[in-house]
Amino acid sequence: MTHPAAGAPISRDLLPISAFVICFNEVDRIENCLRSLSMCAQIIVVDNGSTDGTLALVEELTTQGLPIRLIHEEWRGYGGQKQFALEQCTQDWLLSIDSDERVSKKLAQALPDLISEPDVTGWSLTRYDYINGYGYVPPMAHERYHNRLFRKGTGQFDTTDKVHEGLKIDGNVRKAKQGGLLHFSPIPLHDQMLKENKYSTLKAEMKRERNIKASPAKMLVSPIIFTLRWYIRHGLWRCGWGGFIHAAKGGIYSFLTEAKRWEAEAMERTPPEEPNMETLDTY
Repeated sequence: MTHPAAGAPISRDLLPISAFVICFNEVDRIENCLRSLSMCAQIIVVDNGSTDGTLALVEELTTQGLPIRLIHEEWRGYGGQKQFALEQCTQDWLLSIDSDERVSKKLAQALPDLISEPDVTGWSLTRYDYINGYGYVPPMAHERYHNRLFRKGTGQFDTTDKVHEGLKIDGNVRKAKQGGLLHFSPIPLHDQMLKENKYSTLKAEMKRERNIKASPAKMLVSPIIFTLRWYIRHGLWRCGWGGFIHAAKGGIYSFLTEAKRWEAEAMERTPPEEPNMETLDTY
């Protein structure tokens, strides 16, 4: 998908949609995200301390005509930060989007019809991942659907979600079948594993706070099921070895989450303490 070049005039045929995005040091990705939202009457950008040029870029896009409102807010966690951004929106419809996502051409064309449906309170959208060494997955290999577009006053985030924050929409929510979000996140595998490690720690901590016990069976089975579901059901087999690696990354995340939860419980039961060497007769 191509977006308007820098300095290109912004369309004034705006839809009554407030798009909102949270960001931190996203100078390399956020521009195409914001340009893909040029049909929205309002774009809320909530930044929590970027130092890489993100703020200057957002301000430049504002001077070019994008209806951006830039807000500085201390980090509240993923769920809390998204909820804060949501609460700043003023239009009849709201669109939740990440800085590494873009509204596809087909989805942009469908938006007027989607928000005109009288009996629908929200729409779930699919995503098309960008796979290193391949490009965007083909349309048949799209992701599952995520709640993203909804009428004002019908959706909210759980502010206790530390990661993978979920949006709950009250009422009639349907799947938007035309287009979706293009997920451009070409992170090298080394850096992606660091990210999965961080996210799995947050997920394990969240489970602990919610008193969700560790499941050794899930630790064993979930990574396999997760990988196969993405590789086969979601069609990543169409993308060669890059698709398999992409699916396996999710399986690794699933394993780390359950393993960290089990380890934390085990260390609570048996705190690490080095034994007296004199007692280790069998070694």
